[in-house]
Amino acid sequence: MKGYAMELPSSRKLILPILSVFFLTIIPLYLRNSPLSPLHALEMFKNGSRSVEIEHVCNVFRGDWVLGSDGPYYTDETNCEIDQRQNCMKFGRPDTEFMRWRWKPDECELPRFNASQFLEAVTGKTMAFIGDSVGRNQMQSLVCLLASAANPIDISHVNDTRFRRWLYPSHNFTLLALWSPLLVKYRDADTSGFSRNSVLNLYLDEADETWTDHTDDLDFVIFSAGQWFFRPFIYYENNTIVGCFKCERQNITELPHYYGYQMAFRTAFQTLLKNENYKGITFLRTYSPSHFENGDWNKGGNCVRTSPFTKQEMKLDGYNLASYMTQVEEFRTAEKEAEKRGLKFRLLDTTEAMVLRPDGHPNYYGHSPQENRTLADCVHWCLPGPIDTWNEFLLQMLKAEGNGNIKIKLQTED
Repeated sequence: MKGYAMELPSSRKLILPILSVFFLTIIPLYLRNSPLSPLHALEMFKNGSRSVEIEHVCNVFRGDWVLGSDGPYYTDETNCEIDQRQNCMKFGRPDTEFMRWRWKPDECELPRFNASQFLEAVTGKTMAFIGDSVGRNQMQSLVCLLASAANPIDISHVNDTRFRRWLYPSHNFTLLALWSPLLVKYRDADTSGFSRNSVLNLYLDEADETWTDHTDDLDFVIFSAGQWFFRPFIYYENNTIVGCFKCERQNITELPHYYGYQMAFRTAFQTLLKNENYKGITFLRTYSPSHFENGDWNKGGNCVRTSPFTKQEMKLDGYNLASYMTQVEEFRTAEKEAEKRGLKFRLLDTTEAMVLRPDGHPNYYGHSPQENRTLADCVHWCLPGPIDTWNEFLLQMLKAEGNGNIKIKLQTED
């Protein structure tokens, strides 16, 4: 794109096009051909000092969806809080098969979610979902999954449902949702105020205090962010404009959205790494793809499919791949630094599985039929639905960390 008077240093102008070509050409070949794919394996190692039994090292994130015979873990009548915008059963979605598909790793079986095991693994701990509404979507899935074993007490400090705090007294386990869709600070840039397409000032090197004020007390942090980064921004670093995305302002250099995405995650990771009081385990839940077809989200797009894509029908490519790789590369850098500090960074690698699930979104069934149905929701996930698999992954990752109490045994195929 053509630059204007306020431009980035020449090295940055050269690097960004090179990165774009790299993401969209080299990486797809790498994923297909390399046995050491960056799609992170959930590796479980033998440790004589822990009560851990392992038959096989299995990458649970590589696999396919298979139709199962079991029903969902919970329903819209379960004693848990489901955001009405994701309550597809309540609002009359006619098909139910989307709740029966199970993720099948290539080399093992993914155990079903066990609420008692999860609560045992997090006893006395505090876990926070930090990020956008899809992260809150996962937290609500978790609360519903745990309902078979225990119900929490709402100890939220505010009435805003974007900021929730649940306590499980039986296990002294606290669960938080901290809404920070961009992970860094932002402000309205449009004089007309905030709207779906208004321009925001995004301060890429300043973490959002919404979550940073809580990190000292957290044992598990689960970061998630994605779709918000496609809106218009003016990017700031050191309180100076360095570029923008879709801002349509003269004298500001246009940058790809991946730049802001990369820098926001860099700042989030570095904020934890620089906090000497933070001793927790950090998870990055990878990019969650949307599935709008027949138009953009604001131009009649919808998601009417009722079954998963096959791997032949849908590949992780294009902007989905580039968004995913932007996260992962930044995560890998932070992971190496974390190891030097004795901290654990873990990749909750849901992207490859979820790119195959266009059937898992609310579409028009996230609200009453009497309400405005102009916009379909092909970003969030029905509850219950395929997002419950994310917490099956999370449970296995927590068990792999081990605390001396839980045995891990993944059965391999003959």
